[in-house]
Amino acid sequence: MGLDFIPYFKPEINSEEIDEVVNTLRSGWLTTGPKTKEFEVEFSKFIGNNFEAIAVNSATSGLHLALEALGVKEGDEVITTTHTFTATAEVIRYLGANPIFVDIDPNTLCIDPEKIERVITSKCKVIIPVHFAGISADINKINDIAKKHNLKVLEDAAHAFPTTYNGEKIGSLNTDITVFSFYANKTMTTGEGGMVVTKNKSLADRIKIMRSHGINRDAFDRYSSSKPKWFYEVVAPGFKYNMTDIAASLGLIQLKKIYKMQKRREEIACEYFAELKDLPIKLPSKPEKGDMHSWHLFVIQLKNAKLSRDDLINLLFKNGIGCSVHYIPLHMHPYWRDKYNLSQKNFPNSQKAYENSLSLPIYPMMTDRDTKKIICELKKLL
Repeated sequence: MGLDFIPYFKPEINSEEIDEVVNTLRSGWLTTGPKTKEFEVEFSKFIGNNFEAIAVNSATSGLHLALEALGVKEGDEVITTTHTFTATAEVIRYLGANPIFVDIDPNTLCIDPEKIERVITSKCKVIIPVHFAGISADINKINDIAKKHNLKVLEDAAHAFPTTYNGEKIGSLNTDITVFSFYANKTMTTGEGGMVVTKNKSLADRIKIMRSHGINRDAFDRYSSSKPKWFYEVVAPGFKYNMTDIAASLGLIQLKKIYKMQKRREEIACEYFAELKDLPIKLPSKPEKGDMHSWHLFVIQLKNAKLSRDDLINLLFKNGIGCSVHYIPLHMHPYWRDKYNLSQKNFPNSQKAYENSLSLPIYPMMTDRDTKKIICELKKLL
């Protein structure tokens, strides 16, 4: 790539993050330890002090731990959307349960609550809404359905930090568990990593145990407390899902900058809205008045354009602009399609969005010149 190439994404890592990581490396504590504890405390404060935050090595592991803590077992059913990354569904299969896929709202591209109730059976245990691109799913409607049918709600908030819904932060809503992602291209990053948030202490306790081999004491507790250093008990066959202090060091600094980074993303989104409104495209939904969109993604959909979506992506790339597609729906992937006999006709909104959409670059490290170049190329091509 030339120096003028605008990548689809580039993380904002500056001297503060580098210094914090170096301090951790010099401390001698690299795995789950004091920095991870501090990150959990600070994240809990951000969401609300009555919520517990449990740091993990990915949002995928967080979702797996959450479903296990909620008691999902072999043969159970979990409802989610087809318009998501495979991790949302694969964790259901980890437990031997079956995902039940439903279509999306054509405007928000989040799960359509109206379609959830139609697929609920006696085997169903959990609903997993995905806050797509950084706008919130309609949690009030989903909670009403869950309450009516005695189901749990697990929010996949991989895109949704620091999104709000009805003025409340995602993570502080009246659901059972929320899982955030800090993967490299998310709104804040620890390289790899995630956070599980819940106000239910018994769920939090179970997740903490299962995150580290089913051991009832964290390594940090064993090596830093006044109790016998060597003694611990395995109370369940757990997993290896803990976050390292190196990753947490990044998270501590990124968390302090989250509103600044979100503001920059929003500025770019506003520029896109203003300059692209007359092109043959459908722009993404904006949040309700007073709410915050994280703007993790800026997804446009072609409508009656002279170019196909794929041709447009190729031409943008040729002209120095990286783009992506979110997502190839799960009903199109061989495993999910064949395992559950899924058909495109059952998910018309997701299928249409996929065929026509592309995600434009939107991240804090973008310059005004970058934004203008992207807008200029889109106008020229469309």
